[in-house]
Amino acid sequence: MTTIAVTGHMDLTEESAPLIREALEELLKEHAGESLIGISCIAKGSDSLFADAVLAVGGRLVVVIPSHDYRLRKVKPDHAALFDHLVEAAYEVLVMGHETANRQAYESANAVLLERADRLFAVWNGEPPTGKGGGTADVVVEARTAGLPVDVVWPDGAARAS
Repeated sequence: MTTIAVTGHMDLTEESAPLIREALEELLKEHAGESLIGISCIAKGSDSLFADAVLAVGGRLVVVIPSHDYRLRKVKPDHAALFDHLVEAAYEVLVMGHETANRQAYESANAVLLERADRLFAVWNGEPPTGKGGGTADVVVEARTAGLPVDVVWPDGAARAS
């Protein structure tokens, strides 16, 4: 059994999404089947692309929701249908004990991802941490510090929205 977690940028350009989705699915095929567990916070962008790719290759999905109010406060209308679909498709949903979606809730969710994972897929442009904490680069640093293998996924043509 292989458990792969994801971290990544939310603000991908529309043109980047299919490129990243394809790259994720190709990497996941190496671990395809019921022995694959993908763990994701299913935020818009990288997290949801990864979760969808896990399901497409026959893996099982674990969803980590950072807070009790996350769906209500943070999931925008253009992402709600996919978010709800992924929650329904998950074989396990963990809701962190935080009432409100905030930096502490996100950091707790990221800690669970790293604790449960055998490796991390990082949909990341390689830029260093911003110093705010809890971002993609921060999670990559934490994973590498913990000795967790990290696969960076940033195909040619991928970009963040400005």
